[in-house]
Amino acid sequence: MTTLLALDTATEACSVALLHGGEVTSHHEVIPRQHAQKLLPMIKQILAEAGLPLSALDAIAFGRGPGAFTGVRIAIGVVQGLGFALERPVLPMSNLAALAQGALRTRGVQQVAAAIDARMDEVYWGCYRAEQGEMRLLGHEAVLPPEQVALPQTAVAAWFGAGTGWGYGERLAAPVEQADAQLLPTAQDILALARFAWARGEAVAADLAQPVYLRDNVATPKGR
Repeated sequence: MTTLLALDTATEACSVALLHGGEVTSHHEVIPRQHAQKLLPMIKQILAEAGLPLSALDAIAFGRGPGAFTGVRIAIGVVQGLGFALERPVLPMSNLAALAQGALRTRGVQQVAAAIDARMDEVYWGCYRAEQGEMRLLGHEAVLPPEQVALPQTAVAAWFGAGTGWGYGERLAAPVEQADAQLLPTAQDILALARFAWARGEAVAADLAQPVYLRDNVATPKGR
């Protein structure tokens, strides 16, 4: 019986999810700039509700980015601390993939163009297609100006746009049938992806928990 914990702080949302006994529970709050104060109490609460100690975990999944620099670092710090202390492996999951997985879960859409507002007039971008219940990346994730995004050349049928990057509206040069700019990644969807990764043996040691920003220098504005 696999027990997995998932957490995510890469966007305005802070969330945790737990798989135990085949059942999934999750807590999700949109609390900008409060992640550092809220994340550990949320982890403690969800484990207490399940009646589990931290030692019951088999692995810890997390949103490894792309997303807000500070938010991603918070997740990395907590995951590495727990992983080292418990001697458990970790499962780094893409936040863009989690967005796509959430659209599959809530909307039933099979092809998702995921976009997170990267500030500095750019978006984090990735295109995903459902394969046996898992959103799989087509091509590469990237950070781009809205006008430079594109659907895969092999794109067919309907696409759905998910994520805050779709707040750029018509500047996004990708034809989708519908889009929801309010969708945020959640730990529940990080967990869904992690279950596939765990089954494939993709867990890694805690010291290999590294952020993926897509931007080489996240602290330097464009033009400098």
